[in-house]
Amino acid sequence: MSKVLICDDEPDIVAAIRIYLESEGLEVITASNGKEALDIMKGEAGQDVSLLLLDIMMPIMDGITAMAAIRKISNVPIILLTAKSEDTDKIMGLNIGADDYVTKPFNPVELIARVKSMLRRYTQLGCMADVKEARDDSKIVIGGIELDNKAKEVLLDGDVVNLTPIEFEILKLLMQHPNEVLSPKKIYEVVWHDQAIGAESCVAVHIRHIREKIEYDSANPRFLKAVWGHGYKIEV
Repeated sequence: MSKVLICDDEPDIVAAIRIYLESEGLEVITASNGKEALDIMKGEAGQDVSLLLLDIMMPIMDGITAMAAIRKISNVPIILLTAKSEDTDKIMGLNIGADDYVTKPFNPVELIARVKSMLRRYTQLGCMADVKEARDDSKIVIGGIELDNKAKEVLLDGDVVNLTPIEFEILKLLMQHPNEVLSPKKIYEVVWHDQAIGAESCVAVHIRHIREKIEYDSANPRFLKAVWGHGYKIEV
């Protein structure tokens, strides 16, 4: 059973999300501010957390600050819970390490879909990979980048590159289609298993993170190229 940590300072929201997630068979633990969430992730209870739902505006420690600290110790998927007026915070959150966001007031169906999609990505990158994923053990090598889908590992000129689950899946998708331009819409739908509505900025932020990790000069990339107005490709 996957464990989800909900961090929000509004008890009614936490209670509602708990009901939705537990109805899907997920285990839920909660925190009321960023410091509590960080303490949980540092402790024994945080070792088997599979996903974190994190509010941005909270007392004691806000979600952005907490996420920056959590990202130093964990690559667990993080979905931000944001208000419509927090567009700047959404982008900041994606820059720091969030994998996705859901805007409050949220649709329960959308929230559950995002959570289940993210958990699929996370478990496929861990020891609980399904049979289809386990069979796909081939290595993809393009230039100095080597992606091992069975070991879930990426090497750049022999050195390990630390990618989040979402970053790994985006890079794998692009490397499976060398020299082919994939639109942000296509990337989002394949990786997130969700309909891409206004997802371009989310994909763009993750692309920038990948580029910073696999390119020696991210401003003049060797591999991960943007094709203006069309999308992204891994160039051979």
